[in-house]
Amino acid sequence: MNADKKVAFYTLGCKLNFSETSTIARSFVNEGFERVDFEEKADVYVINTCSVTDNADKRFKTIVKSALKQNNQAFIIGVGCYAQLKPEELAAVDGVDLVLGATEKFNVTSYINDLTKNEIGEVHSCEIEDADFYVGSYSIGDRTRAFLKVQDGCDYKCTYCTIPLARGISRSDTLENVLKNAKEISEKGIKEIVLTGVNIGDYGKGEFGNKKHEHTFLELVQALDTVEGIHRLRISSIEPNLLKDETIEFVANSNIFVPHFHIPLQSGSDTLLKRMKRRYLRKVYTDRVAKIREVMPDACIGVDVIVGFPGETDELFLETYTYLSELDISYLHVFTYSERPNTEAIDMDGVVSKNIRTKRSKMLRGLSVKKRRAFYESQLGNTLTVLFESENKEGYIHGFTENYVKVKTPWNPELVNTLHTVTLTQIDEDGLVRFDFC
Repeated sequence: MNADKKVAFYTLGCKLNFSETSTIARSFVNEGFERVDFEEKADVYVINTCSVTDNADKRFKTIVKSALKQNNQAFIIGVGCYAQLKPEELAAVDGVDLVLGATEKFNVTSYINDLTKNEIGEVHSCEIEDADFYVGSYSIGDRTRAFLKVQDGCDYKCTYCTIPLARGISRSDTLENVLKNAKEISEKGIKEIVLTGVNIGDYGKGEFGNKKHEHTFLELVQALDTVEGIHRLRISSIEPNLLKDETIEFVANSNIFVPHFHIPLQSGSDTLLKRMKRRYLRKVYTDRVAKIREVMPDACIGVDVIVGFPGETDELFLETYTYLSELDISYLHVFTYSERPNTEAIDMDGVVSKNIRTKRSKMLRGLSVKKRRAFYESQLGNTLTVLFESENKEGYIHGFTENYVKVKTPWNPELVNTLHTVTLTQIDEDGLVRFDFC
């Protein structure tokens, strides 16, 4: 029925969204649609939204406009976190025909009977309490690595965060299904799998639709380590209180898991961590980093940090800055706090002005550049393995070592999606690392 119909996708936000977009895309292909690039003319455009920052909300409108430029009669669908939180707002955007919330997005093809444009966007969005079942997904086909979703939702009540409102309670895929998906990915010749979820350290919870745990995150990691055909497994973001010594030690001795951790900190001040309702204080974070360094001296450690949270005085910001500059970490992801409706933080006193937020964000980004440079310098002379990416960027091919050093060498299509042992030699003027093949 859809033999000559084309569909295109645009993903905003996190790795989890990328894995879910891929799963949704496969359901269209199964219905006979041809998948094309977002820049091409299509009959249907699906935009997977994010609600983490203000910016993602605004970008949705711009993306809708660019889709309509390709085809002003195209059927436009909004799905994802922002679609769950503010479905009416998305539906009101000019040209949007259909908005699907957290539980409906995986059945998107069943909502399309005909592709006639609607006067006003049609909304199908459940109460978030109903988002209590698990849909497994992974992304594939457009890169040398795949994002494998193992968990969804979150039971934490961080005062700045809308994700529990957008994605529901914490729930996990069954171990059997994760292993099946990992096997499918490896059979497609993909060399690296990145484990993803909203709160992956919470894995195991909700495997039966309740809070019973059959498996833990450590057991998931141990089981994945035995899947044949996978060359690399990378753990994406994991909460410091859920990253246990046993997991760190297991990764250190694994042949497949790579020495790279991304651990959200959010603030280096205990006062602010309490205000944020994070589930740890600074000492726990310090201990995690020390443990990783003890067993994996060359590991890459990335840190999420929020600036400008209500109550962040100059003194408290400096506490974070000093803490991070003295900590043996490799790079920062800096988020400027933005007010989100229906969160506790929106009503807190001590609001930090926008220009101070921007200034602090710049300071931490500057610190991140120094940290990454120091980390790269510490790796020069080391012999590591590089997985090469598929893009030709201005005559160069890029790749990542197991511990996430980004390297470059003149473009050679034969290197795409291959692993090579190299020795890192120097840092180029653009900050990337050159190497010699071994």
